[in-house]
Amino acid sequence: MAHPRMYEDSNPAIKKLRAVCLALGQVVEKEAWGECTFRVVNGPMFAMTDNNHHQSGHVAVWVKAPAMAQEILISSDSKRFFKPPYMGHKGWVGVRLDSKPDWEQLTAILRDGYEMSLPVRKAARGASRSKQIVSPVSKARQSMKPPSARAGDGLRHDR
Repeated sequence: MAHPRMYEDSNPAIKKLRAVCLALGQVVEKEAWGECTFRVVNGPMFAMTDNNHHQSGHVAVWVKAPAMAQEILISSDSKRFFKPPYMGHKGWVGVRLDSKPDWEQLTAILRDGYEMSLPVRKAARGASRSKQIVSPVSKARQSMKPPSARAGDGLRHDR
């Protein structure tokens, strides 16, 4: 049995989310499980809407996230971020859209998910060409690295 459509195209948050996701690069939108999903062209999904999905009580987006991002974001603001069902055990993070989201931060989180979903060659090329908005998770992960790993390639070039 097909899932009924859960979202309204007229919802301003859905419109803004769609614009942000489609602007990331080679992205397609596909309706699945009654929700909007965003995927790399011929690749995996990196974001999915949650419009009271299974009576969740909110409008949100679930986003593929780097290691530790889910934990860092949820502990920073558990009213905005949450562990989504089905995908949460894989590290995805839920971001509420119905309570004034920080669109700059959400764009950075979506970019992380998008870049994680790109084939390795495209991810490296895209990162070098695009203007980078650094997410708080990326900043936190970078600050946890030893100083030698932050600068250059981390290799010593002593003679």
